Amino acid sequence: MLYWCGTLLGLGILAFLDTIFSYGDIFRKVNSVLFMLLSLGLLVRTKMMVKLQKMEKLTEQNTELKQQVDQLSQSHTQKEKKPEIAY
Repeated sequence: MLYWCGTLLGLGILAFLDTIFSYGDIFRKVNSVLFMLLSLGLLVRTKMMVKLQKMEKLTEQNTELKQQVDQLSQSHTQKEKKPEIAY
């Protein structure tokens, strides 16, 4: 998806330059600003999705660590509750 965003941004820049400098009739029918805004939106969305994915991983790791701490504390309390037999 990142490659598509880059390609779309490049097309937007080319269309914008074509419109400004009137080099040719390449992008006359397509609005260059639309290309650039669409690519900018895709880039922002991609960046937000990457951040959300990192947050989901951190949340999963946090819950796993909490479960491990609970298991260790339960095993520790069970060991303390066992009466030791004195000989």
